[in-house]
Amino acid sequence: MQMIMAPTIILGIDPGTRITGYGIIAIDPHPKPLDFGCICPPPKLPLEMRYKILFDSLEKLVEKYNPTAIAVESQFVLKNAQSAIKLGMAKGMALLIAAKYNIPIQEFAPKKAKLAVVGHGSASKWQVQKMIQSILQLPTLPEPEDAADALALALCYSNQIKEPHVCIHPRNFKRKRTPRSHH
Repeated sequence: MQMIMAPTIILGIDPGTRITGYGIIAIDPHPKPLDFGCICPPPKLPLEMRYKILFDSLEKLVEKYNPTAIAVESQFVLKNAQSAIKLGMAKGMALLIAAKYNIPIQEFAPKKAKLAVVGHGSASKWQVQKMIQSILQLPTLPEPEDAADALALALCYSNQIKEPHVCIHPRNFKRKRTPRSHH
C-alpha cells in the first residue's frame, strides 16, 4: 500500500499593529501559493481591540488552511521603545496562535528571508516581490509589500526544514566538507 503524504503548509507572518502581512504556501512538491494578503485593524481602535482583530484573523487563517508550520519575522531593535513594544505584542499574537493550535513556529530575521528568496540579505522590497512572483509563478507582483514579506518568510521556513525538493536558490546552501582521513 502506497502512503500518500499531505503537503506541508506554511503560514508566514510579518507582524505589525497597523499592517500584518500573511502568506500561505503549500509544498507539494514545489511551493504553491494558497493565499496572501494583509490584516489591517482600524488604526483608531484601542490597541487591545487591534490585537484582538489580529488574533481572530490569524485564527481564521489557521482554521481554514490548517498549516503544519508558522514562520514569523523576528523583531529587530527599534529606537523607539513604544514601537518595539507594540510590534512585539503583534508578534505575540502569532506566538499565541501557534501555541493554541500546537503548530511549530520559527522566527527569521528579515535578512534571512531575503537571502532565501533573492540570494542576498540586502535585497530591496521590489526585488523580494519580483522573486516571490517568479518562484510562486504569480501573474502579478504580490502586494502589498507586507504580504510579499510574509510569503518570503514561508519560503524561508520551507528551506529551513531541508526538504530536498524545496531548495529555491542552491547557491544559498554550502556543502559541508568532511575532513579527510590521514591514513
